[in-house]
Amino acid sequence: MTRSELAKQYFLKGYNCSQSVVLAFKDLIKLDEATIAKIASPFGGGLGRMRETCGALSGALIVLGYLYGSDNANAQAKERLYVHVQAIVKAFKDKNGFVLCRDLLHLDHQSDTPRPAERNAQYYHSRKCVEIVSSAAEILEQYLATLK
Repeated sequence: MTRSELAKQYFLKGYNCSQSVVLAFKDLIKLDEATIAKIASPFGGGLGRMRETCGALSGALIVLGYLYGSDNANAQAKERLYVHVQAIVKAFKDKNGFVLCRDLLHLDHQSDTPRPAERNAQYYHSRKCVEIVSSAAEILEQYLATLK
């Protein structure tokens, strides 16, 4: 099973977009599943459902940060990471058209409620989130393969 398919499965189980992407890479992260899900949880819905930066993209960047992030204030280490970040963001935008949740979902405003939408058949039919989650995982998987 690809990481893209795994991310879709997590999303369809009810995890948010960010959690779904990060959990698809859990074998690379030396933390338990519950801790990984907690770390990624604030980024769903475009940062706490405010419809800002896409949570699936944020999830990909969480994984990238874990694998290649800097644990110090070294400017060169930051620059090396930011090269990777910018490449992932560009690939995501090229594939999906936008990086903001509200633009991806064609909403004309930020959300005014923190309450997540009910996950039902209509939700999955009307939202392309599952495809975006899949896309973010696929982009990250392909990018990480170039770094080996």
